[in-house]
Amino acid sequence: MKVNLKLSRVGMNMESATVSVWHKSPGDSFRKGEPLYDIESEKVTMEIEAPCDGKLLLITVPAGGEVNVGGNVCTIDTELSA
Repeated sequence: MKVNLKLSRVGMNMESATVSVWHKSPGDSFRKGEPLYDIESEKVTMEIEAPCDGKLLLITVPAGGEVNVGGNVCTIDTELSA
């Protein structure tokens, strides 16, 4: 199933963040808990982990791009073929 991953608020006053680096590329598979990308905001820099096993289909916000809280960061496929 295709799922759009959205930027969650990680700081009380956070309204947006910059994607600083992608650890995966489109087509790469990943496991729950693996780092997908890093974000930077005014007060926090953090690694965002995969919420489930899956495959990265599309990067919506490239490295260096800014995204608002609730904005789509990427699209993943949660159905991995055996």
